[in-house]
Amino acid sequence: MTAFAQGAGLIEVRSVGWDDTAAVALRGAMTEEMDARYADMLAVVGLVPSGMNVEPETVAYTGVAYAAEGVAVGHVALRRLGEDLELKRMFVAPSHRGTRVARALLAAAEDAARALGASRVILQTGPRQPDAVRMYEREGYTPVPVFPPYDGLPGSLCFEKPL
Repeated sequence: MTAFAQGAGLIEVRSVGWDDTAAVALRGAMTEEMDARYADMLAVVGLVPSGMNVEPETVAYTGVAYAAEGVAVGHVALRRLGEDLELKRMFVAPSHRGTRVARALLAAAEDAARALGASRVILQTGPRQPDAVRMYEREGYTPVPVFPPYDGLPGSLCFEKPL
């Protein structure tokens, strides 16, 4: 568990299992939001490219952020992708956006990646998530060429951060 200051309270990021109830619920909320946000783009692509779904056996870390009142408000995971650890399913509940939850999740994931011996963290996001892109860039992530499996997904934006 790692605690981060957030306004008048604390954000606590707990390491949990991939199948943790709060983690599953937060990923479900993210899927709904992303499906709506990218519906037209996904319709053009058709089936989601192979390798985009997270297989539980590839997950090296899952973190859930809890607000001071004990409510689960964010999710992040790291999965093994070849030699790298990839940031996956980073999500903050709309009610807690802009309150540094994303920074707390990102810091916890980077700490976990270091503990796992990673030399960098990679990620993919989309063009309809400008707030996420700005946050990643502000936190030291730099653009890299689109890597598989996202090379089959139009508009993919990929980043890395050396640890």
